[in-house]
Amino acid sequence: MTARTPAILLVHAFVGWAQCAATMGLGRAVTTIETTLVVYALLAPIFFAALGLVYFLRFNLASPLQTAAFFLAFVIGMDLFVVAPLSLRSLAMFASPPGTWIPFAAIFLATYRTGVFARRVIGGART
Repeated sequence: MTARTPAILLVHAFVGWAQCAATMGLGRAVTTIETTLVVYALLAPIFFAALGLVYFLRFNLASPLQTAAFFLAFVIGMDLFVVAPLSLRSLAMFASPPGTWIPFAAIFLATYRTGVFARRVIGGART
C-alpha cells in the first residue's frame, strides 16, 4: 500500500455505494420493496466487480483481500451511520438478510474474486 491507496479506495468504494443507494432509491420509487431488494442483491456485486476491475487494472495498490474488506467496511459504515439513522431512522435494515447481509457478502466476494482474476491477468503475484 502507498500513501494514496486509501484515497483511491475511498473514491471507488463511494461510487459503488452511491450506485447501490441509487438502486434502492429508484427501486423504492417505482416498485415494491421486495422487488427492489432482489434487484439490489443482483446489481450490488456487479457494481463492485466493475469498480474492482477498474481499480485493479488501473491502480492495483492493495491486495484483493484488502480491497474487498475496505469496500465492504465502507458500505457497512455508510449504511450504519448514514442510511439507517438519517434516511430510514431505524437499524431494522440490518435484520433483513436480503437487504443487507446477502448484498454485503456478494460485494465482498465479487470484489475479492475480481481482484484475484485481475491480478492473474496483469501478472500480479500477491492475493
